[in-house]
Order: sequence, then C-alpha cells, then structure tokens
Amino acid sequence: MLKRLFVIVIIALCCQSVSAQHIQSPAEFLGYRAGEKFTPHYRVVEYFKYVSGVAGNVKLQQFGITNEGRPLIAMFIASDDNIKRLEEIRQNNLRLAGMENGTIMPNQPAITWLSYNVHGNEPASSEAAMWTLFDLVDPANTATKEWLKNSVVVIDPCLNPDGRDRYTNFYNSVRGMLPDASPTSREHLEPWPGGRVNHYYFDLNRDWAWQAQKETQARVALFNRWLPQVHVDFHEQGYNNPYYFAPAAEPYHKDITQWQRDFQVTIGKNNARHFDENGWMYFTKQEFDLLYPSYGDTYPLYSGSIGMTYEQGGIGAGLAVVTRNGDTLTLAQRIAHHRTTGLSTVEIVSQNATKVVDEFKKFYDNSRQNPPGVYKTYVIKNDNNEKVNEMAKMFARNGIQYGYGLNNKSITGYNYFTGATEQYTVNPNDLVVNAYQPKSVLLHVLLEPKTFIPDSATYDITAWALPYAYGLKAYGIKESYKPSASSWSVPKPQPITNTRAYAYVSAWQSIADVRFLSALLKKKIKVRYAEIPFEAAGKKFTAGSLLITRAGNEKIDFDRVVTQTAADMGHEITPLSSGFVDKGSDIGSDDVRFIRQPRVALVSGDGINSEAMGEVWHFFEQQIGYPVSLIRYQDINRIKLNDFDVIVMPDGRYNDLSSDNLQSWIRDGGKLIAIENAVAALVEKKGFNIKKKENKKDDKVDAKSKPVIKIYADRNRDAIRSSIPGAIFKLNMDNTHPLAFGFPNYYYSLKLSDDIYELLGEDDWNVGTIEKNSYVAGFAGVQSKQKLNSGLLLGVQSLGRGSVVYLVDDPLFRSFWENGKLLFSNAVFMVGQ
Repeated sequence: MLKRLFVIVIIALCCQSVSAQHIQSPAEFLGYRAGEKFTPHYRVVEYFKYVSGVAGNVKLQQFGITNEGRPLIAMFIASDDNIKRLEEIRQNNLRLAGMENGTIMPNQPAITWLSYNVHGNEPASSEAAMWTLFDLVDPANTATKEWLKNSVVVIDPCLNPDGRDRYTNFYNSVRGMLPDASPTSREHLEPWPGGRVNHYYFDLNRDWAWQAQKETQARVALFNRWLPQVHVDFHEQGYNNPYYFAPAAEPYHKDITQWQRDFQVTIGKNNARHFDENGWMYFTKQEFDLLYPSYGDTYPLYSGSIGMTYEQGGIGAGLAVVTRNGDTLTLAQRIAHHRTTGLSTVEIVSQNATKVVDEFKKFYDNSRQNPPGVYKTYVIKNDNNEKVNEMAKMFARNGIQYGYGLNNKSITGYNYFTGATEQYTVNPNDLVVNAYQPKSVLLHVLLEPKTFIPDSATYDITAWALPYAYGLKAYGIKESYKPSASSWSVPKPQPITNTRAYAYVSAWQSIADVRFLSALLKKKIKVRYAEIPFEAAGKKFTAGSLLITRAGNEKIDFDRVVTQTAADMGHEITPLSSGFVDKGSDIGSDDVRFIRQPRVALVSGDGINSEAMGEVWHFFEQQIGYPVSLIRYQDINRIKLNDFDVIVMPDGRYNDLSSDNLQSWIRDGGKLIAIENAVAALVEKKGFNIKKKENKKDDKVDAKSKPVIKIYADRNRDAIRSSIPGAIFKLNMDNTHPLAFGFPNYYYSLKLSDDIYELLGEDDWNVGTIEKNSYVAGFAGVQSKQKLNSGLLLGVQSLGRGSVVYLVDDPLFRSFWENGKLLFSNAVFMVGQ
C-alpha cells in the first residue's frame, strides 16, 4: 500500500513538474492569435510579467516611466547559469570597454539588445516582441536554448508606450467587426498628431544622444550600464514597401569600423537566408544611412555596438491593407517578419559570439589608445557657467569623461568660431575633454567641427557640432592634455545680506535666467529689463539684464520672496542700494522696460507639424515651467484672441490662413511668433511685410537656349543641388535689439531649408541676417548655398500696437539646439514690451 502511494506521489510530482515547464504563448495568454488584434501596452507588460514569474532564465526590470505614467521595462534572457550571474556579466562587459576597473573574466557571453516600437504607430514590433520572448523561453525550443548558452538577450518591448496606446486606441475605436483593407477607409488614416511621437510629440528615434525626453534619458542610462555588442531597433515604414534590414545605405560615418560594416553584412545574409526560405520580399543598402548620431542604430554604433534598423512595411496598415501591388498585407505577416529577424539576429550573434565580444573589446581598446580625429583634446571656453554646466550634464548622460582647466596653460588649437588656429589660455573653469577615453568615438562625432559626408544623399541632418548648438566658444587641440581637475561646480551664489534693496539684478544669458524670470512672473512679481548695458554695484550688466525693483512690488514681502526664489533655484542676483547707476541709464529711465506677464497660446491641430509644436510645448512646460494654452488651428478665427498676449505659430501648413482676425489682434497689442513655414504663410498677406527673396536670373542666359538633357539615373543626385538636410550657417545679429539680447553679434543657426526673405523695411527690424560665405558646416547643395546670400532670417515687424516676430529657422529644433532657447525666450518675453 505504501509502495503504491509512493508511486502515485511520484507520478503527481512529475505531472506537476511537466505542467510547470509549460509557458503560455502570447496567444494563450491574451486569448487571440497573433495579428487578430492590437495589444494595449498594459497587456504587453502583463505578458512580460507573467513570463518573469514562470520562466527561470529571465529577469524583468522596470527602468523608467513615461509622461503619462506607463512603465518602461526590459527583459533579460540568458541560460540558467548565466541568469544567476547577470550582474557579474554586466560588470565584466564594462571592464571589456574600460568603463570599469577589475580583472576581465573569460567566456563573456555576447549581449544582443532588441528594441521595439519607438514610433507608436509602428505597432507590429511590440506584438513581435512578445512572440520573440516566448521563443527564447519556451522549454520545447531547443534551438534558442543552444543560442542562450553564450548569449544574453535584452528585449525592450516598447520604447514609446504613450504613442503606441495613442495609435492602438485610435485604431480599435474606429475598426469594424472585420478589418477594412481598403487604403481609403478611416482606419488607415490617423488623426493629428498621430501615434508616431511621444506625449510631447518628440520623435524618440532622434533623441538618443540629446536625451531631451524622459523616456530616452531612462533608456540610454540603462543602455550605457550594459553596452551591448549588438543592438536592433525595430521599425515600420510605408506599407507599400517590403522589409528592410542591414547592411545600411551610404553614407556611413567614417568612424564606423570595418568590423561593424562587415558584421552588418553577416547578419543581413542570415536574415536573407530565412526570408528566402519563406519567399518574403526585402531590400538592403538603400535609404537608411548611418550618419546622424542620435538614432537607435547610429548611437549604439558610436558606442561600440553593431547598431541596426529593421523596417517592416506597415505604417497605417492596421490589421490588413491592400498595397499598390494588389496584395493584402496583414498584421500577422508583419509580426512574423519581425519575429524572424529578431531570432535570426540572436542566432547569428550566438554563432559568432567569441568574435563579436573580441571585436567589441578591440573597439574600446582602440578608442582609449588611438581616438579618431585630428583633435585629441577639446576645450570649451566658459563664457557662461550655466551653458557649460548643461554641456557637462550632456556628456555625463552619454558616458563621456571630462574635467576642467589646464592650470592656465596656453594652448594652440582650432577655434570653432573663427575657423583659424589660435592661441588660448585655458582658465580653471573651462571644460576640458581628453579624447583618450572609452567613449572617444561618440565624443568625436558630437564635437567634430565639420562632419565628413562621403555621400550627400542623407536621411537626416548633417551638422550638429555641440559648440555651435550651445553657442560656446571651443578649441580643438591636436595634442593630448588631461584636465587638471575632474570636477568643477558652478559657484553657489553668495548669501544676500542686504535685506532692503532698491532693486535686484539678474543676468540674461541662458535658459537658467529664463527659468528664474518664469518663477518670478508666476509669483506675480513685477520684472523689468535694461534695454542698454549699464554698470552698478561694481559690476557690468548687459542689455536684457532683469531688474526686480521694490517699486511696484510693495504688496509682497519683497526682499524675502525675491532672495528666497533665487536661493531655491541656485540663481545669482545682485542687490542694488540705489537706482543711480555708475554707467548707463538709471533704473527709472525709459531704457528700463516693464515685462508684462504674457498669456501665451500655442497653435496645434490639423496641418501643424506636431514635432515642431511639441518642441514649444515641452519648452514651456518642462524646461522653463511657464503656462501655455494649446489652441487648435481650425479654431483660430472663432476663439477670443484677446485672451492671449502671445500666439506662437510653429512650423506647419497654413494654406487656408485667414489673417484678418490675427491682424486685428496684433494691432490691438498682440504678438505673433511665426516659425519656419508659418513665416511663409504670411508672405503676400495684407499687412505683413515679409517677402520671399527671389533669385535673380542671369540676364545673359538666352531664353531660347536648349533645355539641359538630364540623365534619369542621376535624378536623385540632381535634386540635392537645392537641398539642405540640416546645415549650420552663421548669422549677423543686431544684439541691441531685444530679440538678440544675451547674444554676441552673431548666432549659429541650423538651417533645414534654403528659405530666405527680403530685408524688412525701415520701420521694422532686421535682427538676424545672412551674407555671402555664411556657411559653416553640414551639407548644403550648390544652388542652396547660392540662394542663401544677403537676406533675412530673424526679424521683427511693428504692426499697430503689436508686433510680428519672424523666425525662419526653428530655434528649438529637437530641443538639442541649446542656444536657440534664449532666442525663442527673447521673442516671448522681451520683444514688444
């Protein structure tokens, strides 16, 4: 009897063990097959949590949260042995890169990182992420078990949860009982702003280096704690396209190594093998290049990984759509394609794990011992503590090592702003970056004055050098100098002992000064600014300096509120005991202007470039903490405009703009800020003085001459003659005008088009102008360079009691063009006061 009972117990335990080994597939867990529905983000997270609870070879980590409160997660999958020593593997990998000290352990597994759904309306990849996870943990899958013996796989199932849910909620709300495959049905036509972008309408695939968004900040921090050998960013493209995978298109940045190029081909051939077996269409070596440093493929490449983009045709496809070839593309097919390339990549990396890890180590050994580029040290001149501090934070987020000062050493280097080799004495608080470090490749890419472009047909901007973006003078030095100090902090403001000041003065030179103004205005403190430079209390103050006077602020505990606000923000202010200044105009003169607290509206909605609008929205809410109201473009002629003092029109299509209502509002004292194509929309509108600059035709050209015979194969190359895919130009600035307060007599602008306008008339102000030979860096076609000559890019027109600010280039572009933030702030707070 006891023997029989023992046998029954053993059988029961075995059955329980077998049952425990079964892991539900996504279809079993969710209750529907792959491709039948779009899965809400919370259910994707639930599936990953489920797997983490039943599979023994995984570890789930939440590493952040989105603006709308959704979790950011990553799953680590490895063999049973390796999952137990996951932290040891991570640390050993950083030792291989020279990012940590210690003995390097042998037999390091290769780390493959798979990132999905960075664009919310490219949702097939998150669906594929669940199936790829299942394939890697399924006890019955012997192939993946073998791969995991020498590999660690990281799956980030959704880089943009807010955007994904915006798209899936839209689609699920408009679909019928069955999907409508007609491309003209509404389920294939997303409403504005679309699901591509995150909460603040930023494209997270262009934010890896800049990290303006909280999702990217959290993700890149985790990425740099691991530094995987391979990183794949899963995307979708237009649904009429087949599948794209590496190798990438030219141009490749010249710092991308031959090994990184070659192994992309190896991975691509393995993907092709699986696609060929299934008869699936694909292409390589076209369209998607490797230059711009802030993508999900290039940023990893510049950090030693094999970085790649995989693109499945499918944007707007819903659950099914008929393509122009007459085929029906389904979500199930899209999932299968992404699932296949994900597993194919893990497979080929596992087969080459030893070589992959060895080459990773070589990349970082070479980075530390033989950094790329002619400059081995970079010195950022500290003309502004806050700007230098912001650049230092940016370096730290990217794992770039830096320090300060060279003990007043005299150096000879390339001056970014003059283009000449000059001598300069390095000050103790200057930022010094030595190129002999692990992240030297990324450092070089971000700081090289002119990016070499072997092929000008690029997918994105071609210039981004940080000294121009931050407006900080810099020197590239061919010799290696180590900074004399590893750290330096912005001096803390001295406690203010004068408890009864006549006024307080604050600088106006950086975004930190704008934040201080915002804080004062929100507390209903009246603020003024100096229209001309002055000297007082033994200091020199530039035009634009803020003046907080006791006069007008008597109803508050003036000294306590102002000084406490400054102390809370770590902001320096100078007390004045008198309104009588040493040089310049006294505090009570007409040269000191009152800043009205502006009520700001931002135009949004159909026709507006959502990313451009999002930059402005994010700037107000997250960077300076100032209230802004979002109004729809279609309502602009219906709402009460007098509720606002400032209206910002970001880039967009304003084809049907009726300006009568706007003009009446401006004449009554309103201020309109027009950016990029919003400027073009005002051309030839009655009352607006802005005019497109026309190219003068050569009178000598015979009108009856024969047309040029063009070669069809050269059509793309010919088109770029009038193209500017993001290039830097130097503007002449009238820094006596409020729009240019805080700037020298020049400004570096990132031009995304060759738009240029005639100079405004004598009653208006040409603040930022461009002359011949103003090109600095990046690709600009021959015809575009010729066109950008002697014209207006920044201007202010007076109209009745109000004004119009014309910003032809986007000063807040992707929130990384740091120097443009003060320019935009001038437009909001200073102009027209």
